[in-house]
Amino acid sequence: MKKYSIYIIVLIIGLLLGSQFLGNTASKENTAQEHKHTGEKNEMWTCSMHPQIMKSEPGDCPICGMDLIPAVTSEEGLEADQFKLSENAIALANIQTTVIGKDMSKGATAIFLSGKISNNEDALATQPAHFDGRIEKLYVNSVGEYVKMKQAVAEIYSPDLVVAQQELLTAYKNRKLQAKIYKAVRAKFKNWKIPDSQVSEIEKTGKTRQKFKIYSHVSGVVSEIKVSKGAHIMDGHAIFKVVNLNTVWADFDVYENQISQFKKGQKIKIKTKAYPAKKFDATVTFIDPVLNATTRTVIVRAIIKNKEKLFKPGMFVEGEIQSLKENSKEVLMIPASSVLWTGKRSVVYVKVNATASVFEMHEISIGAKKGKFYEVLKGLKVGDEIVTNGTFTVDAAAQLQGKKSMMNRQGKKPMMGHNHSGMEMVSSDEKQNVSKTEERIKVGVKFQKQLKKVFENYITLKDALVKEDFLSVQKASEKGLESLANVDMKLLGTNQVHMRWMGLEKNIRVYLNSIAKASDVKGQRTAFKPLSKVFIEAIQVFGINEKVYSQFCPMADKNKGGYWLSKENNVVNPYFGDAMLNCGSVNKIIE
Repeated sequence: MKKYSIYIIVLIIGLLLGSQFLGNTASKENTAQEHKHTGEKNEMWTCSMHPQIMKSEPGDCPICGMDLIPAVTSEEGLEADQFKLSENAIALANIQTTVIGKDMSKGATAIFLSGKISNNEDALATQPAHFDGRIEKLYVNSVGEYVKMKQAVAEIYSPDLVVAQQELLTAYKNRKLQAKIYKAVRAKFKNWKIPDSQVSEIEKTGKTRQKFKIYSHVSGVVSEIKVSKGAHIMDGHAIFKVVNLNTVWADFDVYENQISQFKKGQKIKIKTKAYPAKKFDATVTFIDPVLNATTRTVIVRAIIKNKEKLFKPGMFVEGEIQSLKENSKEVLMIPASSVLWTGKRSVVYVKVNATASVFEMHEISIGAKKGKFYEVLKGLKVGDEIVTNGTFTVDAAAQLQGKKSMMNRQGKKPMMGHNHSGMEMVSSDEKQNVSKTEERIKVGVKFQKQLKKVFENYITLKDALVKEDFLSVQKASEKGLESLANVDMKLLGTNQVHMRWMGLEKNIRVYLNSIAKASDVKGQRTAFKPLSKVFIEAIQVFGINEKVYSQFCPMADKNKGGYWLSKENNVVNPYFGDAMLNCGSVNKIIE
């Protein structure tokens, strides 16, 4: 009996311990389940440029510093290309939308043009030589000098004039008997623009002169000097050219789809950064009848009165002109801030649900830009609600959710890593080849200064690519070639250093030439990529006594990646411009 009592006591104790253990386990499971459900409700935050970053609260991306955006959204009831943003994300990114209406085109009739001041070629004049000879003295030596009429500009030795003076003296002695011959000989000097006073002096003294001065018969600012001291010159050849700057030309580039909006006689307001508070009135006087096949533009020209000499040739200006299109004609206009442009496609984001933040990408065709508005030719209609602020953030959210976006035309789920919506990164081997540290070669400061001038032109070119300014890129490449030609290899030491620079110089020249001859911005960017790689190498090898930032974007060149150099830590992408202005990162600092 006692034995059974012990068994019963042990059994009761076992049951009590088991219930306590199981109860604790269930409690832990319930708590874990609660945490799981709670975690599912919490919104996760990610970076539009670095989708591998996942955080449980908003903040900045630890890689690029951009604001994090919500990564988890509900897609219940949405169509394949639609996506939803939370109200919190809308507020944080300051995303704003506008309903397209007929009144959006109000105030958009003005067209803004970029242009440049040039000499009024109708006011150009040439000062020629009037006889053959050798230039002994040149009194006009600098472009920009002001020359007055009847001012001595050169002194010339001429064998022909020496012989002619001897003929003159003989004819002068026999002038009564051979009056016609005397007049004919004297007329030669008049044709040579020799003053009568000098001819009379020769006759009186009976002595020939070895040198004669040439006097200007034009007034103006010297724009070009064609000769130098000691040079031989022929009758009729130019000594220099002058321009009258009382009037100048303002030449504007107009794209072919805008040509119909201009005509001679239109009034145009002109502004320049030199005088930001002033607007100058001018009139369109010329529209080029020939289209530039390379830039697809024509020149629209206005003449500006310039008696105060405020406008200098080469100065950049902006023109504001009213469109010829009648306001009564319905033209759909949208704010420029709403358009994302890849170079081939223009896209906007449309809010498709009036009561919820549901968006969808629409491809559109745009026409002329008028002020801060684009004309829409196809893809939208009155009543559509479009994103007008925070467009890039909305595009990033579309990429992260695998929806159609600016750079993801088909709509694919993004892969993890800094690859921007599933796009392949540049290979690690290629990146290594660019970013590896080159051994610095010691060269003189003078050589580094000359190399720095080439680098400055590269920066100008890069900045123009950011703005997608074809003509400015072309001019910067030409300036780069000029500064490259001025780099003196004699400043380098050994043959080995010479060979190192010659290899780099050759490639820089080839790629700058390619950019100068490119037919569009796309071609310029294609040549800009290898140009940048060579420049990175040149700066690393020789240095320019300045901190330079090497930057990289994995999406450039069809996702093969592309590098460029910058004078600032801030990333401004030359491969995409406004479309993805801050896409990229600093991969190396060269000092």
